[in-house]
Amino acid sequence: MSDQKISVAANPAVPATAAPRHRVDPLAIVVRFQSLIGLVLVAIGGVIFSPRRHGEILFLNPDNIANIVRAVSETGIIAIGMTFVIITAGIDLSVGAVLGLSSVVTASMMISGGFGLIPTILAVLVMGIVFGVVQGTISSRFRLEPFIVTLAGLQAARGLALIVSGNQYINISYGDGPGLAPPVFAVLGERLFDNTVPVATIVFIIFAAIATLLLNTTRFGRYVYAVGGNDRAARISGVPVSMVRISVYAITGFASALAGIVHAGQFNFGSANDGMGYELTAIAAVVIGGTSLFGGAGSMVGTVAGTIMLGALANILQLNNITPATQLLATAAIIVLAAVLQSLVRRREGLGR
Repeated sequence: MSDQKISVAANPAVPATAAPRHRVDPLAIVVRFQSLIGLVLVAIGGVIFSPRRHGEILFLNPDNIANIVRAVSETGIIAIGMTFVIITAGIDLSVGAVLGLSSVVTASMMISGGFGLIPTILAVLVMGIVFGVVQGTISSRFRLEPFIVTLAGLQAARGLALIVSGNQYINISYGDGPGLAPPVFAVLGERLFDNTVPVATIVFIIFAAIATLLLNTTRFGRYVYAVGGNDRAARISGVPVSMVRISVYAITGFASALAGIVHAGQFNFGSANDGMGYELTAIAAVVIGGTSLFGGAGSMVGTVAGTIMLGALANILQLNNITPATQLLATAAIIVLAAVLQSLVRRREGLGR
């Protein structure tokens, strides 16, 4: 046996320093690209099962595609922010309620307060950031579970929205003068480039691009992955763990406020009930996009793909007159499958329980 080892090492065709080859895990590859694979499969399913009208595949109709990306723009913006939080092994259940609060404050400031467009947008975005900072600080400083803190934040945001709105819809009318919003705000509900691309989708894409650069090319992005991978090791290495955790909740608060502004602009009103259930859709998009619920892994590209996949799936079911209950069941099944695949990969890597 020893002679065989010596002869192999001496063979010039086999370098003595050659590293052992590691077996590629097909399941890990599937999990890594699960959102893109899922998006392709949903697109294929859409083509196959889509109703036809005069020989045209309705699913591929440009107006239908535009409706899909417009419909997912708000939850997509929130999901981008949620990705930062989940990579750090956290969660934020308040995002939908913060969207509702932001839509109400946006409408109220312009219609009742007489504020201009820029002051309104800046105030609402700062409000979202402050809301996120408060939640992140409470969770980090007092070592409370993010689930509990953000659940309380959900209730607080809904309560504030009810107070501001008086539990009434605040309709947005456009024009010059008291009680009217600046006409330029209506652009959020329009489409550009030959009336094909919704402005809300453009906001989503730009925000996703900025978040991708922040996560992948900056020191802060490296810190986010480090905290999610092993916060104790990150702290020993000099990473400001508490500040990173607070910052990711500030980003999610900003994203929720931005989505609330877009929501008010698209639908021309603000309501305390806006955004209900958006937190679950955003979490689903992030998980389906391949971001690990255990922290330390994830990507913005995956989140964007997961968001569009959910929107396309809902659209296919709607085109076939499938009930909303079935749509919820289908989404739930996909979330469970994505979580199970992540758990199996962790166990194979020796990281599971």
